[in-house]
Amino acid sequence: MTATRPDNRRRAYWLKTLHEWHWVSSAICLIGMILFSATGFTLNHAGQIEAKPAVTKLSGTVDEPLRAALEKGLPAARAQKGKAPLPSELQAWVQAHWDIGTAGRDAEWSDDEIYLSLPRPGGDAWLRLNLADGEIEYERTDRGWLSYLNDLHKGRNTGAAWSWFIDIFAGAALVFSITGLFILKMHAGNRPFTWPMVGMGLVIPVLLALLFIH
Repeated sequence: MTATRPDNRRRAYWLKTLHEWHWVSSAICLIGMILFSATGFTLNHAGQIEAKPAVTKLSGTVDEPLRAALEKGLPAARAQKGKAPLPSELQAWVQAHWDIGTAGRDAEWSDDEIYLSLPRPGGDAWLRLNLADGEIEYERTDRGWLSYLNDLHKGRNTGAAWSWFIDIFAGAALVFSITGLFILKMHAGNRPFTWPMVGMGLVIPVLLALLFIH
């Protein structure tokens, strides 16, 4: 009798601890789990979901002093194998005229033009400047909210902050799953279907992979 009580207290302690970790981790990753589950479905059926891209085009001409300053920056860009950020003067021009941020990105420099790729979740964009006549063009393609959410799922062109979120979410999901597994183990004695159901969650995807994925 005395040996049973410590065992019961130990079991109650671990069960309480596991439940606390389980609910906290589930609360942290709940919204992310809904997002990644929903976008997993939409990605799986991406070919059946129509998207109508919206394209925005802008054009203009930079003044002669700015174009001359850009040409002076060509030797420095060549020294970096044609990869260098836009000069601060051009970044300021683009921001002032079109409200487009270009900081922190390397452009491709050649003898006659500067080309900057501006990929983003849910679409793409680019900026091109002709050094000969100062003509500057910008084009942005927006594929809609569904494409935006799908790219969040894949971490495509989402930046460092979203990458950190995915890592934290993955860690919380692991804690949620592992503590759930231990909780199942502690209740399995009174629930005979526990391990067959867990086994099905492993066997079914393995069989599908072996039989239908080549």
